[in-house]
Amino acid sequence: MNCIIIHGCPSDEEKAMDTKTRTYNKHWIPWTKKKLISLNIKTETPLMPNPWKPEYTKFKKEFEKCDINKDTILVGHSCGCAFLVRWLGETKKEVKKLILVAPWKIPDMNDEFRKTFYGYPIDETIKSRVRKITMFTADDEEEDGKKSLQIYHKYLGGKIIELAGHGHYTLEDMRTEEFPELLEEITN
Repeated sequence: MNCIIIHGCPSDEEKAMDTKTRTYNKHWIPWTKKKLISLNIKTETPLMPNPWKPEYTKFKKEFEKCDINKDTILVGHSCGCAFLVRWLGETKKEVKKLILVAPWKIPDMNDEFRKTFYGYPIDETIKSRVRKITMFTADDEEEDGKKSLQIYHKYLGGKIIELAGHGHYTLEDMRTEEFPELLEEITN
């Protein structure tokens, strides 16, 4: 069993391009990776290229450097969810679990990159190739985030977990790097 976690997409280009200082990897992702590794679960958290202007083919090239098999657990945050769902639909791969954290599918009106990134039909057959699907949302998630979750759930089904006060599952919203509910979903 292994786990791959795909981060979300910040709205603006990061000022510091050093991979150690990129803020979109600084919330629950490092904490979760550390916990999983301590449980002897191989975990990868690839940094996607230029995520403030996400391009599916560039994400795909980076993502496919990871070991993905029928025992893999895929976790996505925000636009990382959109990438994983599109990739699973396109490749027809089988995986153990798909966990979507604050999934997003609705682009801002003037964001051409995200219109292209989110603008694909969801393949309903994904649910036949993934043994368990879980989606995290929050009572205080943005309206488009709640609508996005409903779009994914309509096509993929699965379990929805709504947590109080977690917003869009960023450090600012959660006010903690710890995400024990996700750890439980990955390991059980």
